[in-house]
Amino acid sequence: MKDVLFLLADVWMIFCGYFFGWKFIRRYGNYLLGLEWMVVATSGSNFLVWSLLGASEGSILYDIAYFFDAFSRSVGITLILVMGLMKVTRHYKPSLAVDIGVFAFATAAGLFLRHFHGEDPWVDHGAFAVAAFYVVVNLATAGFLAYFVKRLWTAGAKWPAIWTGLVTAAATTIAITYDFFPFSFDDANRTFFYTAALATWGTQGFVYFFAYRALHNHNVASGAKKAQEAGAAS
Repeated sequence: MKDVLFLLADVWMIFCGYFFGWKFIRRYGNYLLGLEWMVVATSGSNFLVWSLLGASEGSILYDIAYFFDAFSRSVGITLILVMGLMKVTRHYKPSLAVDIGVFAFATAAGLFLRHFHGEDPWVDHGAFAVAAFYVVVNLATAGFLAYFVKRLWTAGAKWPAIWTGLVTAAATTIAITYDFFPFSFDDANRTFFYTAALATWGTQGFVYFFAYRALHNHNVASGAKKAQEAGAAS
């Protein structure tokens, strides 16, 4: 049963990544969020195939899995997420060069940081520093997301604000426990942890899309209202 739940959680993350990633690009032209969502989905697809083929640590899929893991934990669902959401919070529109540059930076970070996976952070100083870095950037991102929640609440999008706050709290809990506090009741493959993590990351993709949509629609309505008021005053 636990293996079925794990596979369902992974499929959920894959679906949310590809489906809502495409919607971010097609509907809003937001390539930062759209492509990062698809990176998460591709990571989930690789993880799914690796698991179904026996989850061998000698497989190249194992190395790819931890490249994607490092990619998103370091830059993807941190810096790229914040920059993407700033389109509806600060009307930020990055240039093509910025889009390419930040993904190149995330790729370099993923290639470098993946080498520290598997080391015990309580024993290896390098692994401890990397694990602590993941937690710090996650907490910094959570701080921005608290601001995002406030913007949603002020805009009248109460439920998107509540769900964004809840899923962000869940994701932060996953980030803190990931390297430092493994579940004592888990098995050798950490099936329970990864089931919770995959389900949470997929739900982030789902919830953040609708939160983004709510704030986007509010901004459009506010802009139309201001234009109407300006026209009436002239």
